[in-house]
Amino acid sequence: MSITQPTHVAVIGGGILGASTAAHLARGGAQVTLVTAGSLGDGASGRSIAWLNSSGDRSAEYHYLRLLGLDRYRTWSVRHPESREYLRFDGAMKWAAQGETFGTTFAFERAGGYDAIWVDRADVAEIAPDVDPDALADEGAIFNPGEGWVSLPDLIAALVDEAVAHGARVVEHAGDARVDVQDGEATGVILGDGKRLPADRVVLATGAAVPAHLAALGVMVPDATPAAFVLFTDPVDVEVKTVLNTPRVAVRPTPDGRLVLDADWAEKSIVVGDDGSLTVPEESVQGLLDEASKVLAGNPRLTAQRVGAGLKPIPGDGDPVVGAVPSIGNLFTLFTHSGATLGLILGELLAEEILTGSPSPVLRTFRLDRFGADTAPETVPTGAWAPVPQR
Repeated sequence: MSITQPTHVAVIGGGILGASTAAHLARGGAQVTLVTAGSLGDGASGRSIAWLNSSGDRSAEYHYLRLLGLDRYRTWSVRHPESREYLRFDGAMKWAAQGETFGTTFAFERAGGYDAIWVDRADVAEIAPDVDPDALADEGAIFNPGEGWVSLPDLIAALVDEAVAHGARVVEHAGDARVDVQDGEATGVILGDGKRLPADRVVLATGAAVPAHLAALGVMVPDATPAAFVLFTDPVDVEVKTVLNTPRVAVRPTPDGRLVLDADWAEKSIVVGDDGSLTVPEESVQGLLDEASKVLAGNPRLTAQRVGAGLKPIPGDGDPVVGAVPSIGNLFTLFTHSGATLGLILGELLAEEILTGSPSPVLRTFRLDRFGADTAPETVPTGAWAPVPQR
């Protein structure tokens, strides 16, 4: 169905969630303006390990959502053959720390039908030749053939290109853009220079800044966001395909032959200054390089190209926060960990809610009202949220 006066939706945030939502909205017939403080993908999406998975013990609802996320990536890869350069499903391997076991994790994954294979050292050369067998735990490891990785900056660029092809406008370097609320309803976006962009709906997808943006509007969201960093290596002369999640380092390849590394212990070493500045100790950088070398076949010498440090968005209970903000008409938000795995599916489902006015049952348990500070029934707020015409 063609439309002559499409409803205008402003999306604040140029990371994977904002870009995905904007692309799905534009594809569905909405007039879209995507606003981002700096450049596209320069926040958490640009420094993500970007491991695509539903690994481990999760609630049934969250596991299902993540499986849908993986499904959408496979669909994307078929429809966009060029994505093979930045989106791969070559599997992932994980093993437990000394004195721990992944036996229960393996049993949980298999009981739920998740694709998981138990790997002994003798099997590593055949299943994951880029992994050093000696690095595995004595008990072995779990290999998940259906997992993979994505380069989010490349995916964001492709999504934004698609949005623009459907008529979307992109405003980069907008400064501290915020939601314009008048009489209890979102009416657009206020850019960093004070300029107002009117809109009929607003989506807030500013990553780690979502809780502060909502708090300024009187809406409180529990926040467990930590300081974090990933390390990008210089190009390596060995082929690495398998995503690794080991006790001391996580590793995934990049499209240009480098590696991305991170680890919980390294993340905890970040020094946060009184002014909010983040300092990554040099010993943590070298430690990650050393640990990554140990788990890769041939133990290649790795060197650091750059460090990406910043805040890693995590809601207080670890689960996504998605959908309408009940106390403010026409305002929607996205705030989640694992933005890589969930990026395509959350953008799709939220766009569909805005376009149709019908809340998705898949997102029922991930609403803002679960925290009790901002409540609303799982229905369309009367007078505040109507369907967007579609073509």
